[in-house]
Amino acid sequence: MRSVIESQILWNRLIAVCEEQAQVMIHAAFSPPVRESGDVSAGLFDLEGRMLTQAVTGTPGHVNSMAAAVVHFFDEFPVAAMKPGDAYVTNDPWLASGHLNDVTIVTPAFHRGKIVGLFAATVHLVDLGGRGMGPDGRDIFEEGVAIPHMHLTRAGALNRDLVRLLCANSREPLQTEGDLLAILAAGEEGARRLSEMLEEFNLPDVAEIGAYILETSRSATEAAIRRLPEGVYYNKITIDGYEKPVDIAVAMTLRDGQIALDFAGTSPCSAFGINVPLIYTGAYAFYGIKCVIAPEVPCNHGALSRFSVTAPMGTIVNPQRPAPVSARHIIGHCLPDAVMGCLEQALPGQTLAESGMMWNPYLRGTTGFKREPRTWEFFSLIAGGMGARSSKDGLDATAFPAALKGIPVEAIENTAPMVFWRKELRTDSGGAGKFRGGSGQIVEIGALHRTHLSLKAMFDRIHNPARGRDGGQPGAVGRVRLASGAVLAGKGQQDVPVSDRLVIELPGGGGYGDPAERELDAIAYDVRRGLVSQEAAERDYRHFRKAAGAANG
Repeated sequence: MRSVIESQILWNRLIAVCEEQAQVMIHAAFSPPVRESGDVSAGLFDLEGRMLTQAVTGTPGHVNSMAAAVVHFFDEFPVAAMKPGDAYVTNDPWLASGHLNDVTIVTPAFHRGKIVGLFAATVHLVDLGGRGMGPDGRDIFEEGVAIPHMHLTRAGALNRDLVRLLCANSREPLQTEGDLLAILAAGEEGARRLSEMLEEFNLPDVAEIGAYILETSRSATEAAIRRLPEGVYYNKITIDGYEKPVDIAVAMTLRDGQIALDFAGTSPCSAFGINVPLIYTGAYAFYGIKCVIAPEVPCNHGALSRFSVTAPMGTIVNPQRPAPVSARHIIGHCLPDAVMGCLEQALPGQTLAESGMMWNPYLRGTTGFKREPRTWEFFSLIAGGMGARSSKDGLDATAFPAALKGIPVEAIENTAPMVFWRKELRTDSGGAGKFRGGSGQIVEIGALHRTHLSLKAMFDRIHNPARGRDGGQPGAVGRVRLASGAVLAGKGQQDVPVSDRLVIELPGGGGYGDPAERELDAIAYDVRRGLVSQEAAERDYRHFRKAAGAANG
């Protein structure tokens, strides 16, 4: 019987193995969203398809959907039939990560000739054909190439026919192939490191430590849930949607150490690609809960087993095939706000105000190169303001809940023929409160050469701001426009004319608590930094206006 200390050492080593898997993937990747932002997930699974550990690097949408995805590979590839050198791939939105641009690859790991585990990784590929990633598709068939569960490698030999097919349909074939090979390299490295670890500790497999991990995580999560008052809590939020506003309604039931979410009452499926497969709905809904009640418990099958999610078929959070789902992240990223509205009732003062979301402009252009025009596609990650906390201001320009880093301007300009003319925090965008909401950004982008850009807009909170909590004010709504002054829509494919520029003003996070309770020094500090204008400070914080008047008098 191993001691708790010995088991914890092994657990930490497995986490380190997964993190090395992720870092290999990031360092070998070709596309900036993977290489610079960490738009990935990586994890180790047992032979029943249960996630044991995950890398520290990664995004919750990928990790938590991947946690439910690996078991679906077994229908096509039973564990007993897996061979060294095999790797399997799919991008099925309903059985993996919610849209076609995300590919999930599973690599079996062997030790002393015996299969001992499965490494899985999910990566966002910049382009897989069709309309490209955007909300305009009317069914899944318009949104790109679908990959059923199939071999990517067999006995170490790459399925080149599949890779050629994917690259032939991609506007960025080099990035597509490079990222696929990076995932394969990462899986192989994870398997190699796992075998070394098992050899070092003289373990035959991960069964014993896996059982410890799952039971410890399950019991810790259950204990955290049992500390909450049992009951049913309701919340509803409204966001912009595409053709009409979308209501996200959720009932949270806390009972017997478990949390069940029911999205009955949520808006019906959209005709456009903003629908969210249930596997991705669960991924972000669970993340919003876990951030509040059990942030220190590692994410794995044991922790996730205490949550369940249901939604009526045909709602926007549970669309059925062949509904379009390419821009499923828009609503997915709002789900933590929805569930935290329930948690605020159970745990007053322990949640966040609503956040300003992450905006993902997809830009496409055509550039001449050696007399042959080349169509290029670029996917950027730009963060709005995070909602304020009950004891601290919201973080500025921070991608909650996506947990992704912004791509440095220099990396973007070295990858695509674009110029970032401006990228700065947006004054007066964070909602007023005892604790201020995080500030959004203003970003101005133009083409390097005299050419028009095609924008696939996937932006929200232009009409429905991030709401504050406990008396806090909402954050500023977002805006999309041209530098010449024309206003653009928040969603859909649109043109940026030659010699014009795209300007996006990202929404801020909601404030927390009564603005009258904000400390004067904090308000003055925000004004000095340019995060809050003098006019807004005097309007939203009346005690600041009185203090300023007294000082001037």
